[in-house]
Amino acid sequence: MKKKIILIVFSFLVQMNHLTAQNILTLNDCREMALKNNKSIKISEERLLSAQEKRKIAFTNFLPNFQASGTYLYNSKNLSLMAEDALLPVGTMAPDGSFTLRPDQIGNQFDQYGRPLDRNGVPFNPATNPEKIIFKDYALLPKEAMEFDIQNIFTLGIGFTQPIFMGGKILELYRISKIMEEMAKIQLDNSQVNLMVEVDEAYWRVVSLVNKYNLAKEYHQLLLKTSSNVEEMVNEGVATKSDALKVRVKLNEAEMTLSKAENGLSLSKMLLCQICSMPIDSEFTLSDELLKQEVILNNDINIASALNNRTETQLLDNLIEISKSAERIAFSKYLPNIVGTGNYLATNPNTFNGLDKSFKGMFTIGLGLQVPIFHFGENYRSVKTAKIGVRIAQLEKEEALEKMELQINQMLFKVKEANKQKIMAANNIEKAKENLESALIGFESGVITTSDLMEAQTAYISAKSEEIDAEINSIMTNVYLEKSLGNLNNRK
Repeated sequence: MKKKIILIVFSFLVQMNHLTAQNILTLNDCREMALKNNKSIKISEERLLSAQEKRKIAFTNFLPNFQASGTYLYNSKNLSLMAEDALLPVGTMAPDGSFTLRPDQIGNQFDQYGRPLDRNGVPFNPATNPEKIIFKDYALLPKEAMEFDIQNIFTLGIGFTQPIFMGGKILELYRISKIMEEMAKIQLDNSQVNLMVEVDEAYWRVVSLVNKYNLAKEYHQLLLKTSSNVEEMVNEGVATKSDALKVRVKLNEAEMTLSKAENGLSLSKMLLCQICSMPIDSEFTLSDELLKQEVILNNDINIASALNNRTETQLLDNLIEISKSAERIAFSKYLPNIVGTGNYLATNPNTFNGLDKSFKGMFTIGLGLQVPIFHFGENYRSVKTAKIGVRIAQLEKEEALEKMELQINQMLFKVKEANKQKIMAANNIEKAKENLESALIGFESGVITTSDLMEAQTAYISAKSEEIDAEINSIMTNVYLEKSLGNLNNRK
């Protein structure tokens, strides 16, 4: 029983410790939550999946395209090869297999020489003027014998088309799809970097406002104590009511400042919750609220390496490659296109053995060749335009590199300035503290006035506020420097 109670108590303490730890957030905790749940990151991930599918689609252009088809056609009339019944003259097959006529099969009169006479009694040669022959016997060819039933026609087909050589277009389109996939990955990395900077800004803004809020409370407490002391001095007759009113005015101003700091802190926490996908009303404490983080300066900076690390440089390199592929695609218009085809087509009725009302078909295999010859300079201008696109992409990269190099140098300057301000703020706070201590002693001794005391208090609070701003500015300028160097990509 005793062991069971000890285990229950130990489990409760572990849970309480876990809950307490959950309420303390580090900068890495905030980054991880934002990267895991942020909607913009999920959108970039979906775009990457889309680019991967498009690359797979582009690959299918290398493979044969199979198609099946089927049609049904209803015709209102049948097909007839004759307009009416036909009479075909009857002749005789000669020994050599040719068509001939016996004299008894001809109705023409003959002259004394055995030559047939036409209707006008003029002799003619049957071989050269067959139209003048009067046939005795005819065979009847009825119109119905040459009529075909085509009212219901069915066709079924299946075939494939295989690209063999398309001038390199398919290969370049596949390369472009791979580059687009790589660009989607880079854009995802870029979104993550931007999100981390956004998280850092919100995180350190909360830290700054926490310290500003604590500073406002400290100032408020100082004025409360001063107001109490002045009230006692007024009662003792060593201070005037005017002095008491001055302190009360300052106290009211401090209370307003404290209220504004509290509201600003609440809104900043809400923004951090939104970025990190936490409930808006989450209660938490940041681990760096005491501002004890040491900023490690990056003194080993290689600008050329930093430019290569930038996602912008990688995107511009990919755009140059895409423009080069576009140039090769434009040039492919000069080249022939060759495709292979294969088909099987079946029809009902079919004409392979007369007109048969059944499904019968045949295979066909072939090659298709298309050679461009002339289209009034379209292909030449397409290639010229593509080359211009390559030069534009290269110039854009050069311009971007110059701007990024300038940005890195500017951030280095800002980091140095921020560190100088931090040192100056630390010196100012020491002097303001000594001044306040001297003012308190002088006020208690009656040497200085209430206004002088409050002025010393204000100077001390202002110096501490500047110190907080200098600390946050030093941290954030270092973050911006790391981003400009492309180092945030490697620290995710």
